[in-house]
Amino acid sequence: MSKIVPAAVAALALVTIGIVGWAMSAVPSTILGSELSDALAPAPANGVATVTIEDGDGAKKIAEELEEGGVIQSARLFRVLAAFMGIENELVAGDYEFDQGMTTLTVIDRIHNGVTAPLMVTVPEGLRVEEIADLLEEKGVLSNEDFLSAVKEDYPEPFLPENAGERNIQGYLFPATYGFSRSTSGRQAVQQMLDAFDKQVVADVQPQLATTGLTLDQVITLASIVEREAVKPEERPLIASVYLNRTKVGIALQADPTVQFALANDPQSVARYGYWKQELSLADLEIDSPYNTYKNSGLPPGPIACPGLDSIRAVVRPARTNYLFFVAKDDGSHVFAETMEEHLRNVQLYQH
Repeated sequence: MSKIVPAAVAALALVTIGIVGWAMSAVPSTILGSELSDALAPAPANGVATVTIEDGDGAKKIAEELEEGGVIQSARLFRVLAAFMGIENELVAGDYEFDQGMTTLTVIDRIHNGVTAPLMVTVPEGLRVEEIADLLEEKGVLSNEDFLSAVKEDYPEPFLPENAGERNIQGYLFPATYGFSRSTSGRQAVQQMLDAFDKQVVADVQPQLATTGLTLDQVITLASIVEREAVKPEERPLIASVYLNRTKVGIALQADPTVQFALANDPQSVARYGYWKQELSLADLEIDSPYNTYKNSGLPPGPIACPGLDSIRAVVRPARTNYLFFVAKDDGSHVFAETMEEHLRNVQLYQH
């Protein structure tokens, strides 16, 4: 799904400049009057309008329906702009929801790119469910309470583990850019993200599970840790190899993000430190939680965040190493080691 980006806006501004030059010599009395200003100025905002564009609808019909729906002020201007941009035959069919008060150029860009929903939200990699809920509320999609209620419901997707609802479907809400309607419910928002996970992850990863010796849930759990640890994208397969190697030899993962996750289950900790406390104390490492991988061996009970496809792939296809340790440098990259002695030297060098 495409979205309107600054580069597109800049391109549209250049188009407008071209139209001004054309209009000055062609129809200065009409286009250069109120209509040209409508290209960049919004129409009166009175609510939300739904416009259905069928396959085969021409620019004239589309423009008239948009004007009738109060989305744009001038059907004629829409047609002129679409023709000047050379896209009058490239308008994409669909059921569009527009906030009344958009500029004509923005409306054209959305229809040209098939962006049917008015609210575009990018969900970054590595967020926990509560952070996604806060983001959707901030963007005006729905309240965080509605979303957090929806993630506890049952969903029929076969890739979900049996206790997914108890874990708020943590890890399975795929990070991506989504288009949401003004009337999107919590369940619909969750379903969109699960559908994206099914499309982007399951087909990519499931055929390779047999070679990993891991279940899909274990892959997503480890990928969520890798996602929170990795600052440099190229290090994901290396970090994954460390955790897989430690699991094979029975060494506790000792992953800080799992402790951060456990701490953030306490609202008081979230209020003081946020969802991911940066500086962990020795007391923090003693927290009594199944997610504390300093005190418990093996993987935690489930994912601690929603990983992106690159981190998931890193777990399925890790680097082949004998590394058992890594330490962070000031720039966010890591230094890896095979032995405790080498690791301690790295700690001396890079931890101040």
